[in-house]
Amino acid sequence: MSRGTSLLYHLCRLSLGALFLYAGAVKADDVVAFARNVANYEILPYSWNYVVAATLPYVEVVAGLLLIANRKVRPAALVLGVLTAVFMLALASVDLRGLDIDCGCFDPRGEGHTSARAALLRDFGIMALVVLTYMIRGRMPDPRR
Repeated sequence: MSRGTSLLYHLCRLSLGALFLYAGAVKADDVVAFARNVANYEILPYSWNYVVAATLPYVEVVAGLLLIANRKVRPAALVLGVLTAVFMLALASVDLRGLDIDCGCFDPRGEGHTSARAALLRDFGIMALVVLTYMIRGRMPDPRR
C-alpha cells in the first residue's frame, strides 16, 4: 500500500472516530434533550424515542473508540455506515415533510440550529469517510499473517 493511501486511511479513520466519539459523548451527556430531538423527527412510536436516545450515543462512542484505536475498523465503519444511512433517510423524510427541526446530531440542547438539508449534506461527507475507511482497510494486508 502506498504511503499516500495509508495516510488517507489514517486521516479518514481518525476523523471519523473523533467525530462519532464527540457526537456520542454530547448526546450521552443529555439523554432527555436527545430524546426530544429524536421525537421531533416524528418517525418512531413515542416509547421508542427514549430507548434510541439512551442507546445510540453509546454505540457511536464505542465505534468511535474502535476506529481511534485502529481495532475492528471494518465492523466499526460498517456500523457507523448503517447509522449514517438511517440518519440520512430520517433527514430526507424530515425535509420532504417540510418539518423545521434541528437534527440534534452534535448539539441535542438545540443551542445551534442545523437544518435537515444541511445535516443531510454533512452526512454525505460522513458517508464518504465511512466508505473510504472501510474500503481502504479491506485492501490493507492482514497483520496476523
